[in-house]
Amino acid sequence: MRSMGDGTAVGSPYPLYGGAVEQAPRHAVPAVTAPRVPGDDRIGYRGPTACAAAGITYRQLDYWARTGLVEPSVRPAHGSGTQRLYSFRDVVVLKIVKRLLDTGVSLQNIRTAVQHLRSRGMADLPQMTLMSDGATVYECTSPDEVVDLLQGGQGVFGIAVGVVWRDVEHVLSQLHGERLDTGETLIGHNPADELARRRNRVG
Repeated sequence: MRSMGDGTAVGSPYPLYGGAVEQAPRHAVPAVTAPRVPGDDRIGYRGPTACAAAGITYRQLDYWARTGLVEPSVRPAHGSGTQRLYSFRDVVVLKIVKRLLDTGVSLQNIRTAVQHLRSRGMADLPQMTLMSDGATVYECTSPDEVVDLLQGGQGVFGIAVGVVWRDVEHVLSQLHGERLDTGETLIGHNPADELARRRNRVG
């Protein structure tokens, strides 16, 4: 493990300053297909939808956006007339932040972890595993690193980003999205909604 001189260490595994994230074991998390949306940068999800998929309150969402912890990358709010739009990736990060907060990781560490997650490519995220001792977050790059962390008594919990990815993908597939270029609302496939539509047609 070597120091980068800025508080970030790289090696096996390496912590990120103030909230490290571990590169997930490449073969420990199954490959996950991209979200079922035609172009992640053109599809956005409004605040209530992002909250439902991430399991957070709107108050948390609003606070995190205003403080710059997790800002909507599709469309930020400009004044009172515009709606924030979050990308699929944003929602995955929101859900990870919620889990880190629930386990007692400090906001400073989470902020650094979020920056690290945003620096990684979309293809990398489903392969990542985050480990934390409650103070630092690590990104593991191999199963051996996970074992080393656990044996060292540091790793207390882990987050398989691929699992979070699939959870968010499943929930968002049943909710409404919005195309940024046309403003078109994309209707999710919610079996309950379909049942309600059928009942309305019969009635």
